Amino acid sequence: MRIFSLIGLFCAAVTLASCQTMTPEERRAADEATCRGYGFKVGTDAMSRCLLDIDLDRRAEARSWQQRQNDMFFRQPVVIERRVIVQKSS
Repeated sequence: MRIFSLIGLFCAAVTLASCQTMTPEERRAADEATCRGYGFKVGTDAMSRCLLDIDLDRRAEARSWQQRQNDMFFRQPVVIERRVIVQKSS
């Protein structure tokens, strides 16, 4: 019984940890830090292009994820089961 409690607690912790989101300001700061790490200088066209590329990659990944979800759930074949009940005559 204790193992099931631990598993439940672990699942709850994982679920809550996956719900963390970044505000747009935090995301922008992280993107700028990434581009600065690549060597781009703040205020240059190259920095703007780097930020644009990161945003476009993020949006493409979101579209790809959505398409995979749609393929997984909405394009599965429909299975219709028709039961035939046969009564045995005596």
